[in-house]
Amino acid sequence: MFNNNSISISVSDDEADELGRMRVRVRRKRKKLGQRLKHRIARKLVRYWALLIFLPALGLFLFEASRISKKPSLVESERNTVKNPSLEKNSDANLNRLDHTTRVVGGVRQRCLDILSPEELEQLEIPAREESDSPVKKVLYRSENDTSFLGGNNSLSQEQPEATRFNSFTGTQTLDQREKSFKVNETVTMNCGFYSENGGFKISNADKEYMNSCKVVVSTCAFGGGDDLYQPIGMSEASLRKVCYVAFWDDITLSTQEAAERRIDGDGFVGKWRVVVVKDLPFTDQRLNGKIPKMLPHHLFPHAKYSIWVDSKSQFRRDPLGVLEALLWRSNSVLAISEHGARSSVYDEAKAVVKKNKAKPEEVEVQLTQYRHDGLPEDKRFNGKKALSEASVIVREHTPLTNMFMCLWFNEVVRFTSRDQLSFPYVLWRLKVLKNINVFPVCTRKDLVNSMGHIRKAKPLRS
Repeated sequence: MFNNNSISISVSDDEADELGRMRVRVRRKRKKLGQRLKHRIARKLVRYWALLIFLPALGLFLFEASRISKKPSLVESERNTVKNPSLEKNSDANLNRLDHTTRVVGGVRQRCLDILSPEELEQLEIPAREESDSPVKKVLYRSENDTSFLGGNNSLSQEQPEATRFNSFTGTQTLDQREKSFKVNETVTMNCGFYSENGGFKISNADKEYMNSCKVVVSTCAFGGGDDLYQPIGMSEASLRKVCYVAFWDDITLSTQEAAERRIDGDGFVGKWRVVVVKDLPFTDQRLNGKIPKMLPHHLFPHAKYSIWVDSKSQFRRDPLGVLEALLWRSNSVLAISEHGARSSVYDEAKAVVKKNKAKPEEVEVQLTQYRHDGLPEDKRFNGKKALSEASVIVREHTPLTNMFMCLWFNEVVRFTSRDQLSFPYVLWRLKVLKNINVFPVCTRKDLVNSMGHIRKAKPLRS
C-alpha cells in the first residue's frame, strides 16, 4: 500500500521533551556566563579601587606641578589677569555704550531714566532760582582769621584720639562745635574745609579763573593714579556750550597718565575735560582727599548753580542738562543720589565695611558708638527715602541748605572713616529739614554711567 521509496521516521513525545530541555539549558548557561563576568569585574574593582583613585590624583598633581614650574613672567601675567578689573570684568566692553537701561514696572518694560529727546534738550533752559522758603538762608565757613567762634570747648578735641585727621585744611572741630553745627538757623556758621591758606589743596590762578566761570559743572577726580580719565558721551550741543567738565588730578596721576601718552594740551584739557592739577593735598589718605571735590564743589565752583559728581571709575554717558531736568527739576528736588544696591541699614553696612577690610574695625566701632550715643535708629528709611546711599553719582543744586548738608557730611568722614556710606544716613537723620531728596534706584545709576571699575591701586602720598 505504501510507496517503497518513502522513509518513515517516527519521533516519540519523550524525544521532543528532551530537545526542549536542551534549549533551556543553553539559555541558562548563557545567563550564568553573563553573571560570572559581572561578578569578575566587581571583584576587580574591589581589589584595585585604591589604584583607580591614585592614578587620577597623580595626574592632577603632575598638572599642578607643571603650572608652578612656569616662568615667573607667565605666572605674574595670570595674576594680573585675575586682579586687574579691566581684564576680569572686560570693562572695555562697557566703554562708550549709549544703550538705555530698562526695568519692568507693572508688567511693562520702561527706561530707568526718562530723559528728554535731543530736540527738547536743545530748547531746555536752566531755570532761574526763585526765592527759597528754606530755613537756612546763608552759610558762613570758619577760617583761621575768624575769632568769633573760638569760645567753644577746644579741650574736647585733645581728648578725642579719633579726631586726629583734623588739620589746617579742615580746622579742628570740637565735639561741642559738631553738635551745634546740626542746629538749623537762617545763618549757620560751620567748619567746611579750606580753613587756612596754608591748609593745602592748592589750585593755580588760571584754573581758578576757569572754575569761577562755571554755572553748571560735571566733576570727577583721580588722586594717586588709580584710574584713567573716561571721556563723557551722550551730551547735547546745548550742554557742550553751557556745562563745564572738570577733572581733578594730583602729581601722581599726572605722571601716570603722561606715561600712558595721555597729556594735557596747551589749554589745560584732555578731550572734553578741563584737568585741574591740585598741589599740596591735605591728607595722607587719598580717599579722603577725593572727598574734597566730591562733597565741597560749592567751595571750588563758587558761582555754579548745579553740579554733578561722577566717581573716577565710571564714564558719564548722559546729557547733563537732561539729567538735571529728570532728577531735580521734574521732581522739585535739590539733591539726587543713588541708593545702595545691597543694604539699607548703616549698621549692616558697617559690618560689611569691616568684613571687606575697607576700614579699620576700631575706627568703625568709634563711629558706631557715637551714632548709637546720639540715638541713630536702625530704620532703613528716613523721610520716606532709603537711608543708605551708594553715592558714586551725586546731582544737586547749590543752595545754602544743600551746602550745609555737604559740609556736615564732609566733617563726618574727616572725624571718623572715609567710607561716606556710613555717615550719609546719620547726617540725613540729623538734618531733618532736608526732605526734597531724590534717592534714585540702582538701575537709574546704571543708565547714567558706564561702570569701568578701578584700574589700579591708588598710590599713597609720600610724606
